Amino acid sequence: MDGAGLFDGVLARGPVRSATGDRAWLQALLDAEAALARAQARVGLCTAAVAETIAAACTADRFDAAALGAAATASGNPVVPLVRALRDAVGAAAAGQVHRGATSQDILDTAAMLVAHRALGPLLADLAGAAAAAARLAAEHRDTPMAGRTLLQQALPITFGLKAAGWLIGLDEAAARLAEVRRARLAVQLGGAAGTLASLGAASSGAVGPAVVAAFAAELGLAEPVLPWHTVRTRPAELAGALGAAAGVIGKIARDVILLAQTEVAEVSEAGGGDRGGSSTLPHKRNPVAAVSALACAQRTPGLVGTLLAAMVQEHERAAGSWHAEWLPLTDLLRATGSAAAWLHDCLGRLRIDADRMRSNLDSTGGLPLAERVSGALAARLGKTAADDLVRRAAAEAVARGRSFADVLAEQDGAPGRAELARLLDPTGYLGSAGEFVDRALRAHNQREAR
Repeated sequence: MDGAGLFDGVLARGPVRSATGDRAWLQALLDAEAALARAQARVGLCTAAVAETIAAACTADRFDAAALGAAATASGNPVVPLVRALRDAVGAAAAGQVHRGATSQDILDTAAMLVAHRALGPLLADLAGAAAAAARLAAEHRDTPMAGRTLLQQALPITFGLKAAGWLIGLDEAAARLAEVRRARLAVQLGGAAGTLASLGAASSGAVGPAVVAAFAAELGLAEPVLPWHTVRTRPAELAGALGAAAGVIGKIARDVILLAQTEVAEVSEAGGGDRGGSSTLPHKRNPVAAVSALACAQRTPGLVGTLLAAMVQEHERAAGSWHAEWLPLTDLLRATGSAAAWLHDCLGRLRIDADRMRSNLDSTGGLPLAERVSGALAARLGKTAADDLVRRAAAEAVARGRSFADVLAEQDGAPGRAELARLLDPTGYLGSAGEFVDRALRAHNQREAR
């Protein structure tokens, strides 16, 4: 595994780091070369023995990634020196079959798809773990009332179960899109110098190029494209979009946790012992470090997605620079999103919910989050405009004087009696379809898990 960097503990957490490191990339390049040789053996372009000689040499430990990277300055990509080294490794009898019919971009693009396919495995596992934790929270707190907040202000009562159900659906939908991209849109690349595979023969003389592409895809377990996609970059773009969407969902959930964990709110916290969440100067601090780190990783992704989308604009049959611009952003995007998913899995798995504090915060204004309900109840007797004006005046006075909304309401002409006010200002009686929405989210999640 590549050596860990100073910031990797926070910004490159989990197994996706090693799945996108230099060794992983080098092995993917070699796996592409081995699969190409085997694919050509399938269609009779070489013997199985030659193909296996090449495949046996395609082990990352036999090659020096740093040396290949240094040598890449001469050709503009690391495949050229790798092919030279691989030909030296297999000997004269098999050297002519190494990289036959391919161009450097064929191998590097195919390796990129392999790296993505392999990195998406643990990334999707972490998304599934985070979703399972969100489902548990939604089920346990289906009916736990809390303040719903819009523009960071208390709005209407909701339940924590509904909030967690929203997290759950976001995670499930992001994971479903990533899984579909992994299954159907990560394809091999094989077109030769200009996308014709001319070196493998002409159609009039029984070209085997398309058969080699099909066998190449089968060898690697990647999709078979209709034709080479050297400068039609929809596949990397779709991958980038799906990763960016997943990171956005993760970042939203992480920010919710951070806001709910504020001292003045204190509705959730991350469990942990020892120095977890500690400060270098403030001994009392217990920061929600997993949520903070998940958000930090997620916020790195929009620029990376933007770079990959900008790189779609390429010249003719092979790009002059835009293709090269994809390599590191794709690696970083996989790593950042994978790290964000790993942190969120950790965060939601250890999240503690303070239901009493949620209710206390909801009740702290003496019923202001139920103003809409009171206005609706009065409208039948006073008319909609008069009811809205009465409730608005009472709310403004409650805020201005720091008084209970219930007390101010009780003093208004035309207001309900105390018993009726108590009923109207009970948040558990004004949750709408929150419980049913939680149930629907859990059913949808369980159906996805069963498939």
